[in-house]
Amino acid sequence: MIQSTIGNLLAKRSVWEEDVNYDRAVIVQLTIGSAMVFMMVVGLAYLYSGLTRRNSALSMIWVCYMSCCVIFFQWYFWGYSLAFSPTATNQFIGNLHNFGYQNTYGSLTLQGDYPEMAFANFQAMFLCVTTAIFVGAVAERGRVMVCMIFVFFWATLCYCPIACWVWNPSGWAAKWGVLDYAGGGPVEIVSGFSGFVYSYFLGRRRERLLINFRPHNVSMVALGTGFLWFGWMAFNGFTCLNPSLKSVYAIMNTNITGAFGAISWCLLDWRLERRFSTVALCSGAISGLVAATPASGIIPLWASVILGIVAGVVCNYATKIKVMCRVDDSMDVLAEHGIAGVIGLVFNALFGSATVIGYDGLTEHEGGWIDHNWKQLYKQIAFIFACIGYSMAITAIICFILNRIPFLQLRASEEAEEKGMDEDQIGEFAYDYVEVRRDFLAWGSGPNNNYKEPEVLDQVVPVNDFSSDQNVTNETNESEKQ
Repeated sequence: MIQSTIGNLLAKRSVWEEDVNYDRAVIVQLTIGSAMVFMMVVGLAYLYSGLTRRNSALSMIWVCYMSCCVIFFQWYFWGYSLAFSPTATNQFIGNLHNFGYQNTYGSLTLQGDYPEMAFANFQAMFLCVTTAIFVGAVAERGRVMVCMIFVFFWATLCYCPIACWVWNPSGWAAKWGVLDYAGGGPVEIVSGFSGFVYSYFLGRRRERLLINFRPHNVSMVALGTGFLWFGWMAFNGFTCLNPSLKSVYAIMNTNITGAFGAISWCLLDWRLERRFSTVALCSGAISGLVAATPASGIIPLWASVILGIVAGVVCNYATKIKVMCRVDDSMDVLAEHGIAGVIGLVFNALFGSATVIGYDGLTEHEGGWIDHNWKQLYKQIAFIFACIGYSMAITAIICFILNRIPFLQLRASEEAEEKGMDEDQIGEFAYDYVEVRRDFLAWGSGPNNNYKEPEVLDQVVPVNDFSSDQNVTNETNESEKQ
């Protein structure tokens, strides 16, 4: 039975190939690219886990992975259609032509000779990464399941329209000629500024519960950054959607910008601390990689050196924005993603090259200022402000509504925050000794037991900010040392 089925498929293969004529190299690129981009979610999970305190470390891995599960359903259900429907009748959002992945089986895309489902799966990973960046806002105080409910509506109302603006050929930004190669608007600005608004609605962590402001596991931070960098090469390199010089060029631009971002951030921190911080290196690399996202397939290699330096310096100082606004942006998603995305989009206007844009053999554009296309700057700035304003407004509206629905409040209780999100929200622990210590203290609380739990002083350790790159907390206190 199986052999006859295989025989029938082989017999029909030649007819299928004549009718469809897929470019198999593109199919392989998009398939491998989907797997590589998904590794960025793994990188973000470990990055965020290492930056939090150890009693909330596992919850950050959980929210990153579960957000992907929500997005896989949302994208299949109607997300892809709302963002990329080829029959959209307006310039702001698609229709339901591809609802439930309808009309994607065996069909060719408008952009090239590859199956539309390969393109749809590749783009699903972009939304997964965007959401994983955003959920860093829940660190140490947000209710995880409510956040997943938020993610579904946020992806539908925020990400999909903005992706349609700039990546769907019928979108207003695409028609206007806005340059956004791999997602400075839909991915970086949306996740960074939305995360900042979500952090505002959550409120600041209780300062009396914060004893030591440092990442609990820097090795995990470095490991997560490595996974991110690995996936970013496919995120940027394969966005051109065909194997060409542009893929290689975008990867090289990505590596250069990430490297100079890391060097710039490290040197700035060394000037203050006289030490070379691993977390600073990772933060700078991420800032550079984010800035390269909209620009890697658009600007020359030499401009990427400047972009990396500017991104590292500006994003380093941008970590102070949350202090001025008194928003506990614990993972610095605004500084490292939102601001870096803005920088990359501006660089497209200044250094966008028509030659580089055309390295895929398909795309034509007038470029930016280096090609004397002066009007590109106001187009980029208008797009930046549209993305910022729309994403912040939609996020605020969803947060406002959820917070007023019974049992859907965004923030966990103070008691839950004191115990840690792992115990309160997950019921499991990243480290066995956290659970052992909890049980030991519970066993020692009987009336005949002479054990006295060490006092935890209510004195707040003075800090300048809640910066994840230098000051994210851990639980190392005197009771653990004993």
